[in-house]
Amino acid sequence: MGVVFQDMVYRMTQEHYRIGVDVGGTFTDLSLINELTGALNNFKTPSTPHDPSEAIENGLKLVIEAGFDPKAIAHFGHGTTVATNIIIERKGSLTGLLTTKGFRDVLEIARQQRPHLYDYSIHRPVPLVERWLRIEVPERFTADGDEIVQLDESAVRTAAAQFRAAGVAAVAVCFVHSYRFDAHEKRAGDILRDELPGIPISLSSDVQPEFREFERFSTTVMNAYLTPRIAAYLDRLMYRSRDLGIRAVPHTVHSNGGLMSMETAKAYPVRTCLSGPAAGVVGAAQVAEAAGFPNAVTFDVGGTSTDVSLVLNGRGAYTPLRDVAGYPIRCPMLDVHVIGAGGGSIAWVDDAGAMKVGPHSAGAVPGPVGYMRGGTEPTITDANLHMGRLNPVALLNGAMPVDRTAATRVVLEIAANIGVAPDDVADGIIRIAVANMARAIRSVSIERGCDLNDFALVAFGGAGPLHATFVADEVGIPTVLVPEAPGTMCARGVLLSNLSRSFVKSHVTALSDASWQEVLDNAASLTAEAEEWLISEGVHEGLRQFVRVIEARYLGQNFEVRVEGDMIDKDAFMQAFYRVNDEVYGYHVQDREIEIVNARVEAIGNIARPLEEPPIVTGTVEGARLGTRLVHMGQESDGWAEAGIYDRAKLPVGAMIVGPAIVEELTATTVLPSSWTATVDNWRNIILTRKAA
Repeated sequence: MGVVFQDMVYRMTQEHYRIGVDVGGTFTDLSLINELTGALNNFKTPSTPHDPSEAIENGLKLVIEAGFDPKAIAHFGHGTTVATNIIIERKGSLTGLLTTKGFRDVLEIARQQRPHLYDYSIHRPVPLVERWLRIEVPERFTADGDEIVQLDESAVRTAAAQFRAAGVAAVAVCFVHSYRFDAHEKRAGDILRDELPGIPISLSSDVQPEFREFERFSTTVMNAYLTPRIAAYLDRLMYRSRDLGIRAVPHTVHSNGGLMSMETAKAYPVRTCLSGPAAGVVGAAQVAEAAGFPNAVTFDVGGTSTDVSLVLNGRGAYTPLRDVAGYPIRCPMLDVHVIGAGGGSIAWVDDAGAMKVGPHSAGAVPGPVGYMRGGTEPTITDANLHMGRLNPVALLNGAMPVDRTAATRVVLEIAANIGVAPDDVADGIIRIAVANMARAIRSVSIERGCDLNDFALVAFGGAGPLHATFVADEVGIPTVLVPEAPGTMCARGVLLSNLSRSFVKSHVTALSDASWQEVLDNAASLTAEAEEWLISEGVHEGLRQFVRVIEARYLGQNFEVRVEGDMIDKDAFMQAFYRVNDEVYGYHVQDREIEIVNARVEAIGNIARPLEEPPIVTGTVEGARLGTRLVHMGQESDGWAEAGIYDRAKLPVGAMIVGPAIVEELTATTVLPSSWTATVDNWRNIILTRKAA
């Protein structure tokens, strides 16, 4: 089953297209844009968890069947959760680690923080490399650059023999001070490539050349662990697209929201851990800013998860470090908080008789019971079907029939099990999910000092608009923005992403005139390296951009702040540092010594087409009205109410709807309780506003 539909009803005039693909847990979405006219078409097909490239191929076939010439596709970008799924399921490749003598247990020792301070039943995940495959060799630089132990090349060759005998598929090389002095690591890498032909070698000085050995070791080992399977997936994707006649080589969204080439993605798969969610944040941030909401919380609800992120002044919030399934990964990435709450999240009853929702999901296969694909366990989608919030006949404009009776049956089973009325069970499932979603939003906003009265909630994904008003009520956000075709927002975000890559060099030193010159020299060297990369990616000179960043802290602090700008004057840098420290920590001390930590250059290839205002839709609200149906809006709201049903594609600009109402479209359903109203702006966004008390 696949679905194709037009978001903007006007004809393509030239065959020169860009395509963006987002591989989700339930559906794979594709957005196709005409580079000359801006005309946009979207496509949707079920995901294939056993091989995501198969779903992409199925979606591309829909594009071709719709009459688009595959040879005219000039750019092909995609976001994927393949790396994340490999980590969560622990299905990476057998990996070896070569390290400095005395440091084989860095991965095991980790940090002293417990995942949950008072829960002794929760343990850290076991290291990705077993201890017998963590091999030490004599070598040592000091942090100041003195070679105190030469690299023992014979020991490296012996280690290679051990790796070969063990059948490892990848090797990580992590020497203790290689972030500053990489000669030993590079030589060890050369030896391993000679001894282990065809085995990918990940060097920490290449993957993540920053100090703090545990995070550097963890990130590099993760990169090696992912490389064979990600490389195989990308090769399959390339072969499938070429077989369909598409000449454009696929690019992949990485965790900071930019694109990277296939070769870069193969070399650094660890940077794709938040690939899909990052594209959604990029797209949502641009849509929200264009609509007049530079400060927003992105709210992406799919079939398996809810992804939330903070947008300030039109830009997504970044983090240099995060855990993925318990493993720390250090590289610049959008700060996306992910929880296991999506349309396919399963409702269940624990041993004490309490109802729970998620984190396990029915996913694409077998899916919710109401989808009629073999699912047997009640999900959030089944609860929404029972409550009448979703179309009881079919979704995706009739292309996907649903069985509301089957959804109600599994809700009744839980009701009989715990002795509660079926409507209360369905409402309880939704309320539990909403509470979990609200908790995630608070963690990225209120807990960081943001007043949500000044923010809009940007709801997208197949299930985002379905729950948005209830979540907004829970956290106190007064405005909800539902973009056009919200179910394909992540795919559209791919089209709005530029090429980018971060280049970094650690240089931990107290700020002085001499060290400042070293920082400037490092920045110049990194800029040259970044420009060389953009040239290799085929980015024309006029499209190249460089963002220079210095990461610094007060002497004695544990963590650094990020100071952006082309600062060639030390005093100007110090003033900028004080401003950033005020923003992050609420204070600055002018007579306290500053310590430089990293010089960073972010290379950007500005290849994306800017967001364009769509054509205005005319008509009347009554012309968009499909009728009414009974919808349960929640026990604390309206209960069962007669709700107006509207076709979003027919809603004109300026249209106003008063709840209770349901707005249906091909990729999502928007729910308005009686306490909310909605209008349509010039960008064809639905702007929902809570009525005054």
